[in-house]
Amino acid sequence: QVQLVESGGGLVQPGGSLRLSCATSGFTFSSYAMSWYRQAPGKEREWVSTINTEGGHTSYADSVKGRFTISRDNAKNTVYLQMNSLKPEDTAVYYCRAIYRSSQYSYDYWGQGTQVTVSS
Repeated sequence: QVQLVESGGGLVQPGGSLRLSCATSGFTFSSYAMSWYRQAPGKEREWVSTINTEGGHTSYADSVKGRFTISRDNAKNTVYLQMNSLKPEDTAVYYCRAIYRSSQYSYDYWGQGTQVTVSS
């Protein structure tokens, strides 16, 4: 059974930091690229960041570049999102996503999300 469980969300003041975790099971984590997405109230879900299978390549949305850092621990089957200098506009439900693509197969899994609220 595939599971992706996000944690680490909460209420934080502007300028503060949070570290999200996404613990996974039920699939070969090290073979999947991992991404974080977010969805604010009344808005579409948007991509935040992606890390490749080995962790050597990362990419970020312009809105979070320089403030957020994605990382992964393949031994723990977990991906992280370190969020610094948080702004009210970062308020959203944050989701992790696991993607595997080959010439023959494609797999795509999502977590249930964790709420991040940035407010004074």
